[in-house]
Amino acid sequence: MKLLLSDYDLWEERYNAPGRKLKEPEPFVVSCSKYLYPGRVLDIACGEGRHSLYVANLGAQFEVWGIDRSPTAIDFCQRAAKEGNLNNTNFLVCDLEKEPLPSGLWENIIVTRYWQEELCAQIISKLVPGGVLIYETYTVDYLRYGERNRKHLLQPGQLKEAFAKLKILNYSEADRPQTREYSARLLAVKD
Repeated sequence: MKLLLSDYDLWEERYNAPGRKLKEPEPFVVSCSKYLYPGRVLDIACGEGRHSLYVANLGAQFEVWGIDRSPTAIDFCQRAAKEGNLNNTNFLVCDLEKEPLPSGLWENIIVTRYWQEELCAQIISKLVPGGVLIYETYTVDYLRYGERNRKHLLQPGQLKEAFAKLKILNYSEADRPQTREYSARLLAVKD
């Protein structure tokens, strides 16, 4: 009988894979980075920190915090930031299914490849007026390409609806067969 790994164990196994390297930031995040407001940036479920490190490299006007429940991923982030002399970064282990978002307000919040509906109201409340939200994650249509925990997949239009209180500057849902992904993307500002 095959033992099923928990989401936590699955990600720890992936992050511990030999030869694993930091991936490039998502093109959507890169294209939206010109909208980032100088100040604090929270990268939710940052994984190995590709977006945290990307924003930190944009300059000292950003104080970047990455959070993830994987200690292995956070260790990777901390080493990469140290190697890159990125003193404007902080990384914390935080299980968002058990803990709230870090205290304080944020000028920018980035979330990629993670969906937890209960966090949406917290995200909105944690943004300062004028704060920027960049969000990209998988929809249920992703299942045509592979397995994924359904509770972490969006229904069509759900991301836009969840952040309807914000001023939405860009929203799309796209199938990208070349990367075997179907996701929703949102760029929004808090009025």
